[in-house]
Amino acid sequence: MPGADRSILITSIQITGARAPVALHLARLLHGAGHRVILADTPARPIAASSNACARYHRLPPPRFEPQAYAEAVEALVRADGIGLAIPTCEEVFHLALAWQGRTIPARLFAPDIGLLAQVHNKHSFIRLAEQLGLAAPETTLLNSRDDLEAVRGRSRALVFKPVWSRFGSHVLRRPPPEALDAIAPSSATPWVAQRFIEGDEISAYAVAREGRLKALALYRSRYRAGKGAGIFFERIEDAAARDLVERIVAGTSWTGQISFDLMRERGGRVLPLECNPRAVSGLHFFRDPARFADAVLGDGPEVRPDVAAPQTVRLAMWIYGLPGALRSGGFREAMRDGQELLDWPGDSAPVKAQWRALAEMAGVALRQRISLQAASTRDIEWNGPDSG
Repeated sequence: MPGADRSILITSIQITGARAPVALHLARLLHGAGHRVILADTPARPIAASSNACARYHRLPPPRFEPQAYAEAVEALVRADGIGLAIPTCEEVFHLALAWQGRTIPARLFAPDIGLLAQVHNKHSFIRLAEQLGLAAPETTLLNSRDDLEAVRGRSRALVFKPVWSRFGSHVLRRPPPEALDAIAPSSATPWVAQRFIEGDEISAYAVAREGRLKALALYRSRYRAGKGAGIFFERIEDAAARDLVERIVAGTSWTGQISFDLMRERGGRVLPLECNPRAVSGLHFFRDPARFADAVLGDGPEVRPDVAAPQTVRLAMWIYGLPGALRSGGFREAMRDGQELLDWPGDSAPVKAQWRALAEMAGVALRQRISLQAASTRDIEWNGPDSG
């Protein structure tokens, strides 16, 4: 993003991915810092559209299925609303990068170009990038064919198998028996990776950077998840090795925008990268000071540190996804007591009620498409590589 080492003097900001709690949270932070926030997404009633922080909500065509119409609609929105900066929060970042690449849109996109986005999103090329930057990384083998799969079948119990292009831990096979691999069929069009399974503690990282300079970082662990994927109850941690890893990747790529990582701390203390998501994740909820966040991310202020200590959760998601696991561990009551509802915000109560309408809309998609709620939440914005179409 040209000129990112100077303050980004913006009044009107477009935030996409309004379905996501992170988009709502980002809108509240930037609105609280004095910016006019325009939200956009494809659902009719996304959670963030009900917020006091939302000056206007625009419904867009689904980028995965109508990329041309989506790009045209975004450009029209930018021009009509005088947008100076566009900030993606979910996987629409790839579709926006492609739109910015092929058009002259009079706003900055707070994200790298599509080449770098694709490189880090790809679970094989990201590990190669980490190695090129001098970082230790787990052995990761690209699987482009049945022959590639057969070459590692005998070691399946020591490996994790996952599609190169995927999210939320979907389709992941952890240390499967050899016969379980018969269910997958890697190809050049749908490649997989086989990654060494690492014993240790998972660490999630959310960061914001400008021109390779770290401007915000939150490290955390998820106690409860929606299935195998997104955390729905998470706690802050501090880890110097994880911070160093994030700083080195951000600097080595001259990253501008939001970026997130799944990391693993080995028993001996070494932290290894597993995969990267070039978008916002739940760590954003550990920032609640609008002025300090905006000054760091958009201005020349120093790196902003998380200012929330309590665990964060969405209680509705805990009831839907977390209840079975919490009951098995005996920690449900404790989690509901200790977790701070991340949708709560002083003077902005509407989104807590709006989550029911948003859930109903998502459930309708899931029923019509015969897919899970989690799959329905990203169906229309997923990006599965340069040839995904």
